[in-house]
Amino acid sequence: MLRTNTCGELAKKDEKKEVTLCGWVHRRRDHGGIIFIDLRDRYGLTQITFDPEKNKEAWTEANKLRSEWVIQAAGTVVPRPAEMINKKLATGEIEVEVDKLTILNESKTPPFEIDDEKAIDTNENLRLKYRFIDLRRPKLQEMLRIRDEIIQHIRAYFHKNDFREVQTPILANSSPEGARDWLVPSRLYPGKFYALPQAPQQFKQLLMVAGVDRYFQIAPCFRDEDPRMDRHYGEFYQLDMEMSFVEQEDIFAMMEPLMIELTKKFSGKKIMRTPFLRVPWREAMTKYGLDKPDLRFDFEIKPITEIVKDSGFAVFADAIKNGGVVHALKIDGGAKFSRKDIDELTEAAKTRDAKGLAYIIVDKEPRSPLLKFLKPEEVRAIIQATEAKEGDIIFFGADSWKTVCKSLGAVRDECGRRLGLKDNTKAVWLWVTDFPMYDYSEIEEGRIDFAHNPFSMPQGGLEALTTSDPLEILAYQYDLVLNGFELTSGAIRNHDPRVMYKAFEIAGYSKAEVDAKFGHMISAFSYGAPPHGGNAPGIDRLMMVLNDWNSIRDIYAFPKDGQGRDVMLNSPGEVTPAQLKELHLKITD
Repeated sequence: MLRTNTCGELAKKDEKKEVTLCGWVHRRRDHGGIIFIDLRDRYGLTQITFDPEKNKEAWTEANKLRSEWVIQAAGTVVPRPAEMINKKLATGEIEVEVDKLTILNESKTPPFEIDDEKAIDTNENLRLKYRFIDLRRPKLQEMLRIRDEIIQHIRAYFHKNDFREVQTPILANSSPEGARDWLVPSRLYPGKFYALPQAPQQFKQLLMVAGVDRYFQIAPCFRDEDPRMDRHYGEFYQLDMEMSFVEQEDIFAMMEPLMIELTKKFSGKKIMRTPFLRVPWREAMTKYGLDKPDLRFDFEIKPITEIVKDSGFAVFADAIKNGGVVHALKIDGGAKFSRKDIDELTEAAKTRDAKGLAYIIVDKEPRSPLLKFLKPEEVRAIIQATEAKEGDIIFFGADSWKTVCKSLGAVRDECGRRLGLKDNTKAVWLWVTDFPMYDYSEIEEGRIDFAHNPFSMPQGGLEALTTSDPLEILAYQYDLVLNGFELTSGAIRNHDPRVMYKAFEIAGYSKAEVDAKFGHMISAFSYGAPPHGGNAPGIDRLMMVLNDWNSIRDIYAFPKDGQGRDVMLNSPGEVTPAQLKELHLKITD
């Protein structure tokens, strides 16, 4: 063996032990002739020393060492002098006096410092270009360790609960699941394409039909979506799980203990409420302005349409006349916001299609440009409805219900941030339930489309689909949210061919189109499909939120950059004309 011990395991109990260590030169210091090297491997650091008076040959060789050279050092574990003990280091009470040094490999000067504190300001694309060096950083090694341990914990949990891990195909078919597919041209079948799975949705439902009543896997998923802070470009990993003969509460009962365990073991956060809160989608939108509310703080949006329906303020009157609503958001202590703060909060509201942001500052006497349009009794009623007190501020939204919810939700979230209420020591989990089955298409005006997963079971089943307004139909669909981040979506699934045909018909798909895209699902459901449901937490996002890491990209060993490029492999890249010809493809301008 090249080494007998790792650099992170030696301690005072190992004094006088003969050891051989291997690793990278992390730091080098010369003190009065003695050379000190911090030797690093994935397990930690050990200080090794070279004394010319004790071993001239090893000391001479150590004079050659530079940052990131790979070495083997054999010697004796000795106690550090009392004044040199490093209590911040696991191996800080000892050092190794080296008798023999072997240089295993030299290194060019790295393009950036490996120390976490020094590397933090390094250009991200430079770090990603040399990711094999960047990954040597202790922080990233720690991320890899935590990811591995979380996945081990998840696997153990589901095996303990009698789930079976099954791998589903990577080459699949294109499916309307909400994001743009990654398409893979077929060489054997010119003009035809595979698609990389956005999720194993269809496969896991087919496994339920096959009698695998408890399934899970750590599933790679592929979506051609723009990257953002909490979404990696192109690919991500999710814990995919599905169960047969269950209802919604059974899924919750399986997932909550796991999330509690992961929070306690892999974060320093205190869980503020168990069992997890359940909030219907419409209530979440009305009260908090979004379907993934951060409930570490309590600000609630209040409907006040009835209070101001006869108001002289034209913005309120026009909104109500056009079928819209007026809502109010009281911010505790918000009276201290400056004019600049209010202007910036107005811009936050405008990013969600609001035309502006009216407000009242609650002082001994309320202050606002709005007051000249409101009767004193209306102002009093608004203050009472929002439970505002002196020192607060009340913001208003007046527009369609959805625009008001989203715009005040953006203001609420930004106020929480500005007032320091996003406490990273807290974990507030909640289930958002009862999502709408349908909504108007964002692409084709006036067309009804699926609001979320097209394979969800509508509440009320076939009768609801045939007798109700599609926009009023709810689905057995739910999200699990932590501190303002959606970490999983799930549903009780549609397992009835008649319900499936009708659900897709409402969204504009003909029977022939459903058969062409999902004939295998229809066929499977015709052979005794059990009721089933599940969900799929994003593992990468879960890790990011539990640990308050500010970029999801660092969680991946070899991530894409913010523009979707792999700058280390220089991909995406061009391919040869011969490869294109083989796939029957041509590049056109």
